[in-house]
Amino acid sequence: MSEYIPSPSQWVADQVELYEGSGGTQGLTLRDTGLPVIIVTNRGRKTGAIRKTPLMRAVDGNNYILVASRGGAPEHPLWYHNLKSDPEVEIRDEAKVYWMRVREVVDAGERQRLWDIAVAAYPPYQEYQDKTDRTIPVFIAEAKG
Repeated sequence: MSEYIPSPSQWVADQVELYEGSGGTQGLTLRDTGLPVIIVTNRGRKTGAIRKTPLMRAVDGNNYILVASRGGAPEHPLWYHNLKSDPEVEIRDEAKVYWMRVREVVDAGERQRLWDIAVAAYPPYQEYQDKTDRTIPVFIAEAKG
């Protein structure tokens, strides 16, 4: 079993601890937005350590849409590179936990459809895209099987 290294961002580390420590009954929304989040657990590509990131909850059927927005920053979030290196993830959605495999969506039509769902779930994604020159990556997490 690999070591878990909490996020260097204190509010992220605190939210993960509350979410998981409560069995998925507390810490379920992004700060004061009231909008739901999931916890994505993956392996760090450099350290091999376990990493956990709260992401906005956007779903497409039984699949989860993961948006690598980083608030519209010029670079991808670190977890983007981790998922590209190792696509096996655990997703905690409240008290439910799923083992899934992610893939970056590159087909323009599929990406747009999933992007629209994600923006409906969390409207600031569009503002983030508008303020950055990079195309914000979209992943789909699908049940392993």
